[in-house]
Amino acid sequence: MTEKHTHQSHPGIVNRLKRANGHLRSIINMIEDGRPCVEIAQQLHAVEKAVMQAKKTLIYDHLDHCLDDAVDNPEANSEQTIEEFKAISRYL
Repeated sequence: MTEKHTHQSHPGIVNRLKRANGHLRSIINMIEDGRPCVEIAQQLHAVEKAVMQAKKTLIYDHLDHCLDDAVDNPEANSEQTIEEFKAISRYL
């Protein structure tokens, strides 16, 4: 089992994603109600931006904390730290 991994930014990210989830449900209703495609596209763009910002916040927070901790602890497995950095940077 993996150890629980949380950062100070996680509650804010969760709130942002919950709002995006609610917004997405509203967009589904817009489609079902036959609203104009331009309005739907605009709202989809807003949800996409919210999710992208949540992802960026998560990744930057990880880089700031987890990798800083690895640099501060030279005894830590530097090879694992490098691999972790490579893995998470793919999502930027």
